Amino acid sequence: MAPILLNCMGGGNHTEYIEQEVHVNNPHLDTMEEDILYHFSLGTKTHNLPEMFGDIKFVCVGGSANRMKSFAQFIHQELNLAGNIEDIKDICEGTDRYSMFKVGPVLSINHGMGVPSISIMLHELIKLLHHAHCRDVVLFRLGTSGGVGLAPGTVVITDKAVDYSFRAQFEQVVLGKVILRSTELDEGVAQELLQCSSEIKDLPTVIGNTMCTHDFYEGQGRLDGALCSFSTEDKLEYLRKAHEAGVRNIEMESTVFAAMCRVCGIKAAVICVTLLNRFEGDQISTPHEVLVEYQQRPQVLVSHFIKKRLGYVA
Repeated sequence: MAPILLNCMGGGNHTEYIEQEVHVNNPHLDTMEEDILYHFSLGTKTHNLPEMFGDIKFVCVGGSANRMKSFAQFIHQELNLAGNIEDIKDICEGTDRYSMFKVGPVLSINHGMGVPSISIMLHELIKLLHHAHCRDVVLFRLGTSGGVGLAPGTVVITDKAVDYSFRAQFEQVVLGKVILRSTELDEGVAQELLQCSSEIKDLPTVIGNTMCTHDFYEGQGRLDGALCSFSTEDKLEYLRKAHEAGVRNIEMESTVFAAMCRVCGIKAAVICVTLLNRFEGDQISTPHEVLVEYQQRPQVLVSHFIKKRLGYVA
């Protein structure tokens, strides 16, 4: 059966969903007496979600739980909020699947690695925002990536999240049928982030396409996995084709992130730092202290964005 293509934004212009409450595209939820967000250890009957989360305006997600806790502590300091950063609690401490930290109007959550893990988290996150009646929320994915023709340490703001064939679409199998969802991200948010980057010293930043793969090794054309059926030249030719298609970095979550946010009318952005230039190698040999500084760059950029939106900086 031919795939079903869904642009998923009604009128097709995703700049039209400003100042809307977060919504879900599932009529079955309206008939449920209780919605249990199992992987968050939260629920609509056991927790007052509007009281707990109704003031959320920014949601930042990333792979590592420790990194997202560090981001929560960092944004707490950046916003000059009261209290000790060591007292920031994991809201999802009742489960070991994900970790969630709330700091003022900012929610920081880890999503694990790969499309399946972030997909589960996004379903429950979007339902959480819906049940809490959140409005005007911006979602950010903060992460690391392999650069395609970029120096290590470059921050890439995603224009379009593309698949292995450089198409701006995400394939979701539903009841045995392939559903194609658009992976275009909000252009306005991307340009706003780019402007923010120009106001921060030593933060090399570009806008480009991000290729999302199914795995870290073979899917990304690495020569150093347990399995490899291609040559060095095959790898370089694929990377050249990707670069010609506008791809500037490679990671494993952006397509489903972009697709789900677009379907639900949520403005979103993907901001990843490159840890290496894949044209020059596969293994990451950069010293640990340098990698730590690189990984902080998307956090610094998004923090500046949040502070500008909240009026902390001009």
